[in-house]
Amino acid sequence: MESCNWGSGPPRRMWPSPLRRRVVQVLQLFKRLHRTRQQVFKNDTRALEAARIKINEEFKSNKNEASSKKIEELIKIGSDVELLLRTSVVQGIHTDHNTLKLVPRKDLLLENVPYCDTPTQKH
Repeated sequence: MESCNWGSGPPRRMWPSPLRRRVVQVLQLFKRLHRTRQQVFKNDTRALEAARIKINEEFKSNKNEASSKKIEELIKIGSDVELLLRTSVVQGIHTDHNTLKLVPRKDLLLENVPYCDTPTQKH
């Protein structure tokens, strides 16, 4: 690795381009997961904290991974998890003993188009 010194401060190490790109991908995924966590579990402190801990643990446990193939797999899994959280999780609030009130986010409220698996016949 070569050193560079832009501006003041100690010299920084420059990573080779493919490695730099991979580091940026991992950091972007980390940030995206945390942003999604904050949106999906808004106002639910227990779920927010549990998700924060889980995300941080997963990234920490894999921080020394050197295999490019394994890193690619982990990025894919993380991206899939982020998509699943964003598109499939709906918050529920206990209103009484046996009742939950669902609180869907605006991005989940898509136009409701009925599905029909039998095609209509034209006469």
